[in-house]
Amino acid sequence: MKILLLCNKSPYPPREGGPMAMNSIVTGLLEAGHTVKILAVNSDKYKIAEDDIPADYREKTGIELVHLDLNVYLLPAIKNLIRKRSYHIQRFISKELDRKLIQILEADSYDIVQLETLYMAPYIETIREHSKAQIVLRAHNIEHLIWERIAQKTKFFVKRWYINELARTLKKYELDSINKVDGVAAITRKDAAFFRSMAAVPVIDIPFGVNPEDYQPKSEINGIPDFYYIGSMNWMPNEEGVRWFIDNILEKIVERVPDFKWFIAGRSMPEWLTNLNNPNIEVVGEVDDATEFVRSHDIALIPLQSGSGIRIKIIEAMALGKAVITTDIGAEGIAYTEYENMIVADNKAKLEEGIFRLFNNPQLAEDMGRKARGLVDSTYDNRKIINRLVLFYEQINPKTEITVI
Repeated sequence: MKILLLCNKSPYPPREGGPMAMNSIVTGLLEAGHTVKILAVNSDKYKIAEDDIPADYREKTGIELVHLDLNVYLLPAIKNLIRKRSYHIQRFISKELDRKLIQILEADSYDIVQLETLYMAPYIETIREHSKAQIVLRAHNIEHLIWERIAQKTKFFVKRWYINELARTLKKYELDSINKVDGVAAITRKDAAFFRSMAAVPVIDIPFGVNPEDYQPKSEINGIPDFYYIGSMNWMPNEEGVRWFIDNILEKIVERVPDFKWFIAGRSMPEWLTNLNNPNIEVVGEVDDATEFVRSHDIALIPLQSGSGIRIKIIEAMALGKAVITTDIGAEGIAYTEYENMIVADNKAKLEEGIFRLFNNPQLAEDMGRKARGLVDSTYDNRKIINRLVLFYEQINPKTEITVI
């Protein structure tokens, strides 16, 4: 099959959640023998130079980048608020991107055009006009749900009101868009159930997958266990979760475990965090090799308070044989078994107890890490996931014969 991926950021290099999810689809489809073309947004928020992309990858995908200014500006924000339009979506509308998309669609024919995230939905009409391809929305999250959850935790009334308005307009756009495509590939079963309840089109759950052989697990803990977090801090739920833990949990942890150490890595570290100067927290910043960073630490501590979809960094942690402590929101979409391959806390007390339990019992942390890797082998093998995705493509595409896999 010939698939065009329209992406809200470049899948390569895969150094944060969204690009990692897109790149797993790209590499999986290529390895399965399909043809893949990529058209991606390039922005100051996630800026990619051509040299960042290997020549072999460029050749296989024909990747093209179009720069968009995704910065938030006061006047356009106010205008969209007055007009009751989603400012989240409006920032991704570009005449240049539309022209490039038309050139690509007129130069070749595709079986599938896959929209990577809701933010590529403004181009549905262009695709319909210039292609006979079936359109699949790859929903990385339930986008409006992220902002509803952020609003719930926002204390300042005016800011909470504005975020609620952003969530409301985004929800309307999201629910309208899912019925304009030919199929929805959600990233979790929970998200898929939501989309099925709202959409008249076929829906499937296609989680993030890895090639297990690319991850050499390291479950052994030598000495005092340490904890780590890795995530891009320009994604609001990541910064929010880290701040919440520091403000609400850290002091109680340190009172009982003075040797507690939490290493925090990721892009775009905020100034308040880099200036924290707390002996129990080491802010590492962006790392050259995320996998090596994870391997060098012991237990993943991921205290997310908002967000949607699947936490890709948790799947990677499990693939590397790491025990994971997270919140119920952090664990959404992952087929975990409580206290077997993950500890999931729905309140502060349980999160604290999970930390104490693994800190004081490294053997338990090692056992959980090994079982977590077993879950990845059985459920998150990318080859199995790609097989399901291709079968979904065939089912919604009247031009192809369904292959029994």
